[in-house]
Amino acid sequence: MADALFDAVTVAGAPELDGFWKAPAGFDRLLTACSETGPVAYIEAEYFGGAWTQTAQVWDAGKVVLGPLCLAEGEPSPTSGTPISQALRRLGAAKGNHIDEFSAVGLGRHRDTDDWLSPRNRSRPDDHAT
Repeated sequence: MADALFDAVTVAGAPELDGFWKAPAGFDRLLTACSETGPVAYIEAEYFGGAWTQTAQVWDAGKVVLGPLCLAEGEPSPTSGTPISQALRRLGAAKGNHIDEFSAVGLGRHRDTDDWLSPRNRSRPDDHAT
C-alpha cells in the first residue's frame, strides 16, 4: 500500500481491517464493492532480514470468502499454503512449476511497494509538507 493510495482511500472514523497493519480505515467498503464484479484480495507481506509475516483476505460477490489469514514470524506454513498463496488460488492463480503462487505471479519482483509505481506517481518527501 503506497502512502499516496493510503491517504486517498482512508475514510476518517471508519473501522480498520482486522489483522492488517497497512490497510486504510474503511478500505473493506471499497474491496466489498469491487468484489461485486469478481473476486479481489488484499494482501500484506513484510520481509526483513530473513524474517517475514503475511496476511491475506479475499472478497467475492460482496462477501468475505477467505480470511483474514495471518502467518506470523516463526510460525510454520500451513499445508494449504501461506495466506498469500491461498488468496492467489482463490483469484485463479496456479503455481505451475514455481515454488508457490506468490512466485508464479511474480510478487517477488519488487521488494518495496514504491518500486511498483512509475517515477511520475511516486510520492516525494515534500508532497506531505504542511
